[in-house]
Amino acid sequence: MERNNAHTILVTKTVQQVRDQVRAWKKEGLSVGLVPTMGFLHQGHGSLIKKAVEDNDRVIVSDFVNPTQFGPGEDLEAYPRDFEADRAFCQDLGAAMIFNPEPKDMYQDPKAYVNIEGLSDGLCGASRPVHFRGVCTVVSKLFNITGADRAYFGQKDAQQLAIVKKMVEDLNFPIEIVACPIVREADGLAMSSRNTYLSKEERQAALCLSKAIFKGQESIREGMAAKDLLDLMGEVIGQEPLAKIDYIDLVDARMLEPLDRVQGKVLVAMAVYIGKTRLIDNFIWEEK
Repeated sequence: MERNNAHTILVTKTVQQVRDQVRAWKKEGLSVGLVPTMGFLHQGHGSLIKKAVEDNDRVIVSDFVNPTQFGPGEDLEAYPRDFEADRAFCQDLGAAMIFNPEPKDMYQDPKAYVNIEGLSDGLCGASRPVHFRGVCTVVSKLFNITGADRAYFGQKDAQQLAIVKKMVEDLNFPIEIVACPIVREADGLAMSSRNTYLSKEERQAALCLSKAIFKGQESIREGMAAKDLLDLMGEVIGQEPLAKIDYIDLVDARMLEPLDRVQGKVLVAMAVYIGKTRLIDNFIWEEK
């Protein structure tokens, strides 16, 4: 595999710039990996970039806060941004390009969107009804713009990952989806750009999510029934006064259908408000 030894990462702003560069890489027979992000990068994103750099000759990181996946009253304007830090982060990890378009460059009075049925109804989709249409649309655009051979997604966004995999399968995108494990802080909290919203007190309170996840993993290994498992995890969250549960659910890991018992490969996922900040976490369990 040919490594990218360029000292300075290429910053692109337009679709045509990306396509022109990828065309040149493909003419050289180089493979291309894509890491789609909304920027404000942390070590969770870093794990995706590192994996992509291992697997591909050239890696593109998209750095775009996608407006179509935010509903009314959500944090589009407040979402943290620091492009210069992101650029340096990507360069240090060996990415060849960072794609940082403006919304007007990605969406010109759009009439076409990509939607997915069923998988977007529950979990985060229940309280964020436009979110996954926006995700599917922007991810489809990024696949088409970059022509990447592989794309890398984190398991923390488990519903998003399942939806993207199904979309790729159904629409015959010629791309491999690579899932990467959740990356946690030393105290267990899953890394997220939204963690920056938390006050010191809220940051401590947010540990109830990972505590519930770890307790759930332990209990499911011991054979606890589904309802008791979810109740127990809810009790762990409920002990934190600053926490408000959006959902804690157990679903089929591939099609995200609700389950009333642990069978096959399952996803146990949660969304919890800590103050005004909505955080997610999950784990996957497969019967041996």
